[in-house]
Amino acid sequence: MGTDLQILCRDVCELSKQAGEFIRNERRRFTTERVETKGKNDFVSYVDKGSEKLIVEGLSKLLPGSGFIAEEGTSTVKGDVYNWIIDPLDGTTNFIHGIPCYAVSIALMRDKELVMGVIYEVNMDECFYAWEGSKAYMNGKEINVSAAPALANSLIATGFPYYDYSRVDEYLAVFKHFMKHTHGLRRLGSAATDLAYVACGRFEGFYEYSLQPWDVAAGVFLVQQAGGRVSDFSGGNNFIFGKELVAGNSACFDEFYNAIKIYFK
Repeated sequence: MGTDLQILCRDVCELSKQAGEFIRNERRRFTTERVETKGKNDFVSYVDKGSEKLIVEGLSKLLPGSGFIAEEGTSTVKGDVYNWIIDPLDGTTNFIHGIPCYAVSIALMRDKELVMGVIYEVNMDECFYAWEGSKAYMNGKEINVSAAPALANSLIATGFPYYDYSRVDEYLAVFKHFMKHTHGLRRLGSAATDLAYVACGRFEGFYEYSLQPWDVAAGVFLVQQAGGRVSDFSGGNNFIFGKELVAGNSACFDEFYNAIKIYFK
């Protein structure tokens, strides 16, 4: 399905941009009165739901018989072979507060393997994408992870714990380590965007815990296709459904991962 995946990826990119245009238009007239709370600091709006409905309907037409793992539960259909993993608006808190960093994230899984990832960062109008066997691209140009050889040359991205504080002491110890041994840390508020930026070399690494599959599926595929490495905190492969993730360039990944492993035991 190589060529077919390439064509499908092109169509998914267009669909992600349509969802992005919907999000942009709604942001101009958005009010906080229609924000719902799913849990502590876990918000959803009619914009998230509208974007997901648009995406699910579009993907169902592009790949009939496929299933969905979608954040807002628009569809809970499970496909026998193919399943889409969707975050219709990654960075909802940013969106609600008018902070310009949020993205549409769409991944395709065949059985248990990722075969496509698309992330569209709405405000910068940047579409990152890759399919099985391809390089990674952003707006038609090939992208690669950074070649920085060490943490001392690195800018690291992370996401702060905002509802699950069970490992906050370990998290803060890692944060302190990276404060002292890197160019610095950034917290954009969108894991999908963080991972896209690792894939294109803007960040050397990203780590976070309490993540959901729709936060990371497309991004980890992009990082891998761009020449990077990904693992969970134990060095294994349970990073899509395991709620913890380390992603980085290949040159300093071992140093990056080992620094995290010291604290997250």
